[in-house]
Amino acid sequence: MESRNNHSNDQNPTIDSEPQSIVAGRIEDLPSGSCTSVTLADGNEVAVYNVDGEFFATDNSCPHHGAPLADGLLRGHVIECGWHGWQFDVRDGRCLFLSDSIATFPVVIEDGEIKVML
Repeated sequence: MESRNNHSNDQNPTIDSEPQSIVAGRIEDLPSGSCTSVTLADGNEVAVYNVDGEFFATDNSCPHHGAPLADGLLRGHVIECGWHGWQFDVRDGRCLFLSDSIATFPVVIEDGEIKVML
């Protein structure tokens, strides 16, 4: 991430920052219908899903008891937590049972790499 300080007003400097991204792997390494996880620098994890050639990313922790969602069962756009069966739509993070949700992140494919925008 690159930051620039704008010191046009020394009392109130502003920071202009670019979005961060993390490479989650190459598209050929994540077949359709599968998911994987990527550990971030802060120790948190992001789950990345391939649904018929479309890639999605969410928080990797189920809000119920913290189970890793990437270890669950992916059926279409729905990831099912392997511990207790909670289900989430990977497109928007919405839980299918409760008014709970998980964070989602944009995914960009660039030169065959899967990049998650944080």
